[in-house]
Amino acid sequence: MINASHTESHDAADSPSMLNRGLGVGSIVFMVVAAAAPLAVVTASIPLIVSVSASTAAPQFFLVAMAVLALFSVGFTSMSKYVPNAGAFYSYIQRGLGRHIGVGAAALAMGSYAVMLLGLYAYLGVATSALLSAVHVDMPWWASALGWISLVGVLGYRDIELSSKVLGVLLVAETLAVVLVDIGVITSGGAAGLTLQPLLPSTFTTGAPSLGLMFGFFCFIGFEATTVFRNEARDPDRTIPRATFIAVVFIGLFYALAAWVVVVGLGTDNAVSMASAQPESVVQNLARGYVSPILTDVIQVLLVTSFFACVLSFHNVITRYQFTLATKGLLPQPLATIDRRHRTPSRSSLTFTIISLVAMAAVAAAGWDPIKQAYMWCTGASTLGLVALMAMTSLAVIVFFRSTEHETGRWHAVVAPGLSFVGLTAILLLVIKNFPLLVGSTTTALVLGGLITAIFVTGLGVAERVRRTRPDKYRALNQD
Repeated sequence: MINASHTESHDAADSPSMLNRGLGVGSIVFMVVAAAAPLAVVTASIPLIVSVSASTAAPQFFLVAMAVLALFSVGFTSMSKYVPNAGAFYSYIQRGLGRHIGVGAAALAMGSYAVMLLGLYAYLGVATSALLSAVHVDMPWWASALGWISLVGVLGYRDIELSSKVLGVLLVAETLAVVLVDIGVITSGGAAGLTLQPLLPSTFTTGAPSLGLMFGFFCFIGFEATTVFRNEARDPDRTIPRATFIAVVFIGLFYALAAWVVVVGLGTDNAVSMASAQPESVVQNLARGYVSPILTDVIQVLLVTSFFACVLSFHNVITRYQFTLATKGLLPQPLATIDRRHRTPSRSSLTFTIISLVAMAAVAAAGWDPIKQAYMWCTGASTLGLVALMAMTSLAVIVFFRSTEHETGRWHAVVAPGLSFVGLTAILLLVIKNFPLLVGSTTTALVLGGLITAIFVTGLGVAERVRRTRPDKYRALNQD
């Protein structure tokens, strides 16, 4: 573990100005697309979407989700120049809906990202141990997970550009693997010829499109993190909007193409049954049959690195959330310290690394199943929280522009955010309706739903306490 006492630092008074402002559009896109874990989505989520929806319209689910989130991004990025700190959802909701709800949103965002990361670490530990067992190395899943947490902690402590470069290399590798499968299936003509049937409107209405759309939407979680890196962007007013739209469109088109390839590769008549029978091996079988058995082995390795890129990206997001909240006096002041050498919130990173290590050790000691319990429970709970935050953010954008003098056009200030609010609210209702399916049982859904609600309410309580005991800090919450 890195010893923070050996490195000079600055306090929160000048923290944002001390951060390294070296991130361009490409670097930020790499980090947020890596958080979406493209290879993991293609190999694990696309077959699941085909299976649970009982439909071959998977490409359309991704395109619809992309459209809703593109509308969300219009208002989100238009408001960004009026909210120049890196608090993301918290900052936007606070500006639009008030300090109390803003602090509640901050607690909900922190809790949602934190539990998501815990679930991802558990899955990564299982995938790593399975890969090692193939070369006759036995390691418990939790030991693998603790090792990855430590490595992420080292990278997160250092210069943000180092994380960006690591994520860039891994993202290119996993993207190339998917592209090779795409090319193999397309050049071979698929199982029964290339067809546009998965893209036809009539196909969208077959099966259970609401379930397909819900799971398709989940695959975009993480794209909104572009604004978290605002304080480290070279030209945030230009970089953040560009990075956000590029990330949404790239993720949407990449997933839609991959989903079409999976359906065509399996054959439209057999795709649902084959995806339901062996969802975990669909893409690997396509790689073996249409490209080469070697690519199957490569994908197994890159699946691990894909999850690693994902956890590294989310670790950096949480670190910057902690940093921003500490500068506002909502978290302990030391978390707002900037390391002079690396020019990053290294103490915040170190703190969350320790929290992650303790939490993972507790999960292992409790004997939770790493996939059926740790991964499903944590990612299900976080998805509920993050979709709620997106809907609240769209509403906050509308309220903000209606109550503030601005030069933003009606499309950016009202129409696009209004449409995204309607779409996101519909997705949120789908998540709530199907929450037991996400987390495994009705009892678990009630417990986790109660936990998410309690986190938000706790944030409201913190805001009220700050208002009563430190009114100067409460008033300063809306200051940049």
